[in-house]
Amino acid sequence: MMATKRTFGNLVNNPIMEDYALRYAPSSFRKWSPWAVLISALGGQTAMASYAIGGSLILVFGFANALWAVIGVSLITFLTALPIAYYIGKNHIDMDLLTRGAGFGYLGSTVTSLIYASFTFIYFSLEGAIMGQAISDFFHISVAWSYLIAVLIIIPLVMFGMTLLSKFQAWTQPLWVILIAFALWAVFAHNPGAISAWTHFGGHSASGAHFSWLLAATAGGVMMSLVAQIGEQADYLRFMPDQTKSNRTAWLWALVLAGPGWILISTPQNILGQFFTSFVVGKGLASQADVPVVMFTQAFHSVIPNVGTALTIATILVVLSQLKINVTNAYSGSLSWSNFFSRTLHRHPGRVVWLMFQLGIGLLIMEMGIFGAIDKVLGFYSNVAVAWIGAVVADLVINKGLLKISPPVVEFRRAHLYNFNPVGFGAMIIASVISLAAYFGLFGTALAAFSSYLSLVVAMIAAPLIAIMTKGKYYIARESDAEKEITEELELARTKSQSTCISCGFDFEQPDMANCPFHEGSICSLCCTLESSCHDMCKLPQGAGLHIKFGEEAVVDE
Repeated sequence: MMATKRTFGNLVNNPIMEDYALRYAPSSFRKWSPWAVLISALGGQTAMASYAIGGSLILVFGFANALWAVIGVSLITFLTALPIAYYIGKNHIDMDLLTRGAGFGYLGSTVTSLIYASFTFIYFSLEGAIMGQAISDFFHISVAWSYLIAVLIIIPLVMFGMTLLSKFQAWTQPLWVILIAFALWAVFAHNPGAISAWTHFGGHSASGAHFSWLLAATAGGVMMSLVAQIGEQADYLRFMPDQTKSNRTAWLWALVLAGPGWILISTPQNILGQFFTSFVVGKGLASQADVPVVMFTQAFHSVIPNVGTALTIATILVVLSQLKINVTNAYSGSLSWSNFFSRTLHRHPGRVVWLMFQLGIGLLIMEMGIFGAIDKVLGFYSNVAVAWIGAVVADLVINKGLLKISPPVVEFRRAHLYNFNPVGFGAMIIASVISLAAYFGLFGTALAAFSSYLSLVVAMIAAPLIAIMTKGKYYIARESDAEKEITEELELARTKSQSTCISCGFDFEQPDMANCPFHEGSICSLCCTLESSCHDMCKLPQGAGLHIKFGEEAVVDE
């Protein structure tokens, strides 16, 4: 007997607002060129947090340790992001859907949705706090009110998803580049001793002027949380056009630059944050040296005699930078919360609802004063985030690419996945537990400093070992003719044929459809996710014989 038809509210039915939050991004919606996606993805890499974190690191660890920590972590970040970016761009799915099929299972990836959501609201709060500081300094109002303003002005920019974000990032990029270039010229041209002061800056550490493996590793532990940034890049990369012979070169360049290439922008900013901080300390403002609005006010003041004018330009730069990055943090957070709650509650009121939830959490953390504790927050968080990313990368590169245990196609549909796959999920748990034990000093001082690196190594070793032990049994719960055909179509730039979802009545492209014995037909991935009455009957023996070909009605084998 067929189940009741499903209806959605206006927010979910509006594709501009919903932005295919829980779905495969269809070719009918992916109208942007590779370069348009690139500009949108890199438009958010204006984060003043890079300057603030760089400043904080050099104050605590000194020049040599902070610099090498940034360089080392940047290399790790690039290498881990590269395979993830490729599979995202090729399959047109977000980080959560990729994680499902990369060794975590349908419900196993709910944990990583929380990890990713935590990343987005931690950085949303940090970036918002930096914007709030600039607003407070300029308008001389309470920082609590400034934080509220910093949150409210984000809402209209994020409600309409990629459609508006792509335009906003492109339009604002030239002004941002001009202001950053002006600040750099002001300092380098009018402060000839600034570079020497920077390279000899020892910070608060007695040995900070000299390189130390333990200090550099501890500094890198703060930076390692940034490996999860590829999740935000993925929210743009999923809208890449299909790769064809004619666009192959542009497609690959855009993918690399928009994916792992974000670190090529963030790394110089982090290093410049270290430089500006040493410069501000030299001006006698050590207590505010790692605050971006203070950094840039002093930079502009090098060539602008009036400090009020310098503060005005610095405020414009900081607010613009933070708007560009926090629209991405808020947008990505709305996607991760949508993914988490749709599977745990079987309800989806719309991405915009979870956007408001994300903003509320961000405001609360800002008011609690995250800026003062950012080193400790990121140092702890990086152990878990790195375990997740390490397990995903190991599955994509080793289990799929080398061992051929993981299926070549990234399966994200509930109807074809086990709830938990011990390969990625187990590797993440093992790596997290071991690295957190090291972080809290259980294995001595040396491993405490290297805890986040240990997390990455353990995850990348554990994932293939578990895959070999389980013989890849828990990747695919149900095979079908449709799945085999979709795999072939993915290699041929995907089919554009559509089927009507028997549950909601809307048309969707084939990669988003699955066969459903409960509804007796073809069902879209979102309706499948939200169905709470079927008890996964499609994965039981009586549902295993259901097959469907493109454009046809479902047929059950007798």
